Amino acid sequence: LISGKAQAEGGSARTSLLILVSIFLSAAFLMFLVYKNFPQLSEEERECIKVPRDMDDAKALGKVLSKYKDTFYVQVLVAYFATYVFLQTFAIPGSIFLSILSGFLYPFPLALFLVCLCSGLGASFCYMLSYLVGRPVVYRYLTEKAVKWSEQVERHREHLINYIIFLRITPFLPNWFINITSPVINVPLKVFFIGTFLGVAPPSFVAIKAGTTLYQLTTAGEAVSWNSVFVLMILAILSILPAVFQKKLKQKFE
Repeated sequence: LISGKAQAEGGSARTSLLILVSIFLSAAFLMFLVYKNFPQLSEEERECIKVPRDMDDAKALGKVLSKYKDTFYVQVLVAYFATYVFLQTFAIPGSIFLSILSGFLYPFPLALFLVCLCSGLGASFCYMLSYLVGRPVVYRYLTEKAVKWSEQVERHREHLINYIIFLRITPFLPNWFINITSPVINVPLKVFFIGTFLGVAPPSFVAIKAGTTLYQLTTAGEAVSWNSVFVLMILAILSILPAVFQKKLKQKFE
């Protein structure tokens, strides 16, 4: 089905990309408005207000945000929220550093909820973008991979939330691929959001915990220890167990 649509709709990929660029520019303008309402910064501080690309950037950004967080709490929170959602929506790298940064800026429960919500909303916006304009792109450039994942989704259709949670915890599929192909292979948006919200919690737990010692980190990789990897593996297995057990029971009674 998907391979057939690739031929039928592949020609409109260029139009879809143009629409996507227009949406991106509109979102970027909204981000500009968010930062226009930010507190008055010095020239040195202004240089630190950017999407972190490494741990040094994250430390510099954390230093500036922590300085203004108490006095301009809402502005900093809105800027953090908007930036995280923006990165997730357009699959722009850097959200891992924002997850770590949340552990430095906010109490753990708030940081975890914030990261899960931003991840869920951003991924859902990416899903909707793909639903609106991304289908021709998927049909044209990701047909083979989408077909393979479509088969996996059909196998787990009865336990789709568990499967999405499993995929979010594990690194088997890139998050951007899950986001843009899910609407094409008919993963319901509600299931997608819930699975993402819950699935990003375990890895976010690790990142946020690392954020409490932000200035002791030199790379994002240091946020992950062997203990945390082991815990994530256990949680990934637990997330998929209900589907496995029900399948076994169904086979037994049949």
